[in-house]
Amino acid sequence: MYRDLKLHYWWPVMKLDVARYVEQCVTCLQVKAEHQRPYGSLQSLEIPKWKWEHITMDFVTKLPKTLKGYDAIWVIVDRLTKSAHFLAMRETLPMDKLAKLYIDEVISRHGVPLSIVSDRDSRFTSHFWNGLQKELGTRVKLSTTYHPQTDGQSERTIQTLEDMLRSCVIYFGGSWDTHLPLVEFAYNNSYHSSIGMAPFEALYGRKCRTPVCWLEAGEKQFAGPEVVQETADKVKGIRERIMVAQDRQKSYADKKRRPMEFQVGDRVMLKVSPWKGIIRFGKRGKLSPRFLGPFTVTERVGLKAYQLELPPEMKGIHNTFHVCYLRKCLAKEESVIPLSEIRVDEGNRCVEEPEAILERKTKKLRHREVTMVRVQWKHHRGANVTWEAEEDLRRSRVESRCEGSDRKKQSLSRKTSEVILAVGLVGTEGATLGS
Repeated sequence: MYRDLKLHYWWPVMKLDVARYVEQCVTCLQVKAEHQRPYGSLQSLEIPKWKWEHITMDFVTKLPKTLKGYDAIWVIVDRLTKSAHFLAMRETLPMDKLAKLYIDEVISRHGVPLSIVSDRDSRFTSHFWNGLQKELGTRVKLSTTYHPQTDGQSERTIQTLEDMLRSCVIYFGGSWDTHLPLVEFAYNNSYHSSIGMAPFEALYGRKCRTPVCWLEAGEKQFAGPEVVQETADKVKGIRERIMVAQDRQKSYADKKRRPMEFQVGDRVMLKVSPWKGIIRFGKRGKLSPRFLGPFTVTERVGLKAYQLELPPEMKGIHNTFHVCYLRKCLAKEESVIPLSEIRVDEGNRCVEEPEAILERKTKKLRHREVTMVRVQWKHHRGANVTWEAEEDLRRSRVESRCEGSDRKKQSLSRKTSEVILAVGLVGTEGATLGS
């Protein structure tokens, strides 16, 4: 734009004005790709203090259906020891049976956890699940909208689980549910760099007897307080290793991110490109916008999430988003216009409507005087306040009313008299047209 303009025009700080105009363009904000580092530094979760007090869970769905009818896996991971349970289930399992499976497999073995980190699956956001955890005294920590990185422990475990299941199916054949118990055994007895040992050893304090590690029964026996002391020392060492791993991961991640903070009342654009092929915002296809909005920030949630004021057509979407999905909007005018308020003429052109008259003055010409009014336009792009001749404004309003009444008459002529009489709108429509 600057290169084209400077061939014919010039004014002071011209390049700065062009840059400011472009960064305030709503269309550019919606469609242009972002080539900068994403917002928000990495925020690590708090390290647990004991085993199976803080857990994460997620579902692996759309798996091939087995002979027993299983088509999903419930993955539950302890955040301290990294030990996991892989529970085969049906994707359509009702919530009461899901709760019974949770009590039989987790609570009966490890007790009631203090907190559960999960994504916003419909089962985890249901009233039944939240009511059950409230009665048990467990706090449910849900991730922000479309931000699976919050539940990164489960996501990473699921990736390893899927790789192990693929290997078993390729080499041994059969259904995946027959290999699931051995996959869980192999996972819990594999070395994890973040804790410096296998999850089984972190959970029980000693290595498991396997063909790789043959130990005589009762070879390791501890007496008295030595058991407690060694367990406490191991947990302390595990927490220190997790802290080192978190710091290393944060230093790697923050190199590719940049800090950004918004204030309550700021207007932001919402990024929708991560969900290509998923119709969640009423848009579809490859040419759909990359950003939606602008939306107003209503509240700050934690350190890296913000609550937005979404329109009614997006009421099915949770209104809290991570800062990496937001983009600052510098445009002054609103880009979201309700379709019911837009008028189009016969040439498919948008008809501007005045919203208010702010000022009035008389302009003296050579032979007559013209009354000018300062009009504020409704849904107008750019400067929405202009001076117009009062006579021209009145004429355009009368013409638009006549066109509207003609359209009403044409629509009424299409209806049969029986329908009009049945509904009882003859008098009402006649009064409306007359007025």
